[in-house]
Amino acid sequence: MALLLGVDTGGTYTDAVLIRDEKEVVASAKALTTRHDLAVGVGGAVRAVLEQSGVAAGDIALASLSTTLATNALVEGQGGRVALVYIGFKERDLETHGLLEALKGDPHVVLAGGHNHAGGEAVPFEEDGLRTFLAEHGAGVGGFAVAAQFGTRNPAHELRAMEIVADMTGRPVSASHQLSAKLNGPKRAMTAVLNARLIGMIDRLIGRAEDILREIGVEAPLMVVRGDGALISSAQARERPIETILSGPAASIVGARWMTGAEHALVSDIGGTTTDVALLKDGRPAIDPAGARVGPYRTMVEAVAMRTTGLGGDSEVHFVTEGLQGGVTLGPRRLLPISLIAVDAADVVHGALDAQMRATLPGEHDGRFVRAVSGQTMEGIGPREETLLERIGDAVHPLGDVLRSRVETGALKRLVERGLVQVAGVTPSDASHVLGLADVWDSAAAQKALALFGRRRTGAGDRLAAEPAVMARMIVQQLEHQTALALLETAFAEEETQFGVEPGVLARHVLMQRGLGGHKGLVKLETGLAVPVIGLGASAGTYYPAVGTRLGCEMILPEHAGVANAIGAVVGRVTMREAGTVTSPSEGKYRVHLTAGPEDFANQQSALARLEDVLRSRAVAAAEAAGAADITVSVERDVRVAGVESREVFVEADITVEASGRPRVAV
Repeated sequence: MALLLGVDTGGTYTDAVLIRDEKEVVASAKALTTRHDLAVGVGGAVRAVLEQSGVAAGDIALASLSTTLATNALVEGQGGRVALVYIGFKERDLETHGLLEALKGDPHVVLAGGHNHAGGEAVPFEEDGLRTFLAEHGAGVGGFAVAAQFGTRNPAHELRAMEIVADMTGRPVSASHQLSAKLNGPKRAMTAVLNARLIGMIDRLIGRAEDILREIGVEAPLMVVRGDGALISSAQARERPIETILSGPAASIVGARWMTGAEHALVSDIGGTTTDVALLKDGRPAIDPAGARVGPYRTMVEAVAMRTTGLGGDSEVHFVTEGLQGGVTLGPRRLLPISLIAVDAADVVHGALDAQMRATLPGEHDGRFVRAVSGQTMEGIGPREETLLERIGDAVHPLGDVLRSRVETGALKRLVERGLVQVAGVTPSDASHVLGLADVWDSAAAQKALALFGRRRTGAGDRLAAEPAVMARMIVQQLEHQTALALLETAFAEEETQFGVEPGVLARHVLMQRGLGGHKGLVKLETGLAVPVIGLGASAGTYYPAVGTRLGCEMILPEHAGVANAIGAVVGRVTMREAGTVTSPSEGKYRVHLTAGPEDFANQQSALARLEDVLRSRAVAAAEAAGAADITVSVERDVRVAGVESREVFVEADITVEASGRPRVAV
């Protein structure tokens, strides 16, 4: 009898679940996610599930972790300060391909170097330029990203840059060729930048999680869920944290399939920060062929084809000023719910809310609070941010007491993006407390905060909402509306019929929206979803029944929907993929592109066999390192030829090797 422990760290809750022999849920438990030290929440959830089940920690045979930390960090623009070393490309690529936006003011350098399509050196690498850059910026960043032109055809310049960075700074380095074997240098550079930004964050999470599990008495090795739903070792996740983006959502799909046995359905997982929607087809989630997209970023990471929207139970509620009636919209930023921060600082929160209620006119920062997050790295923050952080200190403050000028609003934004500060405000979670749909935090604080929010004036001069309950219903209805839009967008994106219009436009089109309401005039309109929706997440039971009614579809809410991610974290398989390319730089020559450098063969089959052998060895070794047992290997070849003068000429071949097995369990 094998007992398996699955843990998921979400934006608001950390879940733990115990499963026996991959067949039944023994127990599940939740604890609040602790941003200042995520392992505290992990320990709380694990201790709770052990106490509930009566299982001894030493009896656990496998532990596995899924996390929305990387996904949430990219959606919210958080992460460490990094530097990009961009070799052989043009300066204008940085803006054209979104790299400047992703860097968010972090340093970069464009250097001569790179290779050509065949793997030959195009221009010598400008090593002295890199040393000068590192001398100036090396001490001010937490990690480096390196990307060189045609680095997947010959990574020599990336490897040399990594060596110099390591020697001069000792900081971790993310090289693009190690993260993807595909062409498209700017997109590989983007992936490397995001990987570098996440390294410190994920390393702290995994390290502390392992420490807390050992402290509890769990001796089983820790696995981590990758963005495609497969399991990897904790060491592999620390080296390539970018592969854990969409880890939580991928685990939720694996969990949804395990709980329901569904073959064809949309899976929608609502968390505190994001709503993640994917299509389950023939019992399996599709892999995004263009690479995982999270928020504004398109990466080259293999992950489930999923649309991630900044919409959750803790989404920021915005007042819509346009029009006479006014209204609200949600996200994409996550706030601490007022009802939650009031649990930690009741006197401060209630005192400030009461004072704001007594004021004649609503204030700009009413119902907003701020606190610092301890234990985070401080690289790259300026004097204005340092001053603001010192002013916040270790206490919870009303936001208006902390900000002394408009200029400091930008400093606060940068501190939030660095994960150094949290802002609290009105969220759908607060609305649920006001309506009696939730009762775990401070409902009285939520009542006061929504009363303050409802005092805002619409274009007609009226109050937005006369009562907190009216304000709460407005927020919940907006969440249901935006959830329906997210589901429709995913459905249109996956629709085999090509409408020639963007999915977001189709989802919001007046005919689509009128059809959801069953418009009947001279024209009869009926629209909706033609497949079931599996609703997951702790708050799915609160919000999703109304979404299913609105979309006219079956809404499946599994018994353990609230811990689907933790279930998926432990019932998945270890799967390692390695890919490579064979090209033909001249007739009769076949070039295999390897990490150690290109190798040439006079025979096509010899070249393909050499590449397949290298990839097979790497994939099996990676699967064994991840803790896989009973490994099976599959090989996919894509050989491209062209017709020239009535004969076929070899152009290029890609080989992908997949090694897969169940994780070994402790005995």
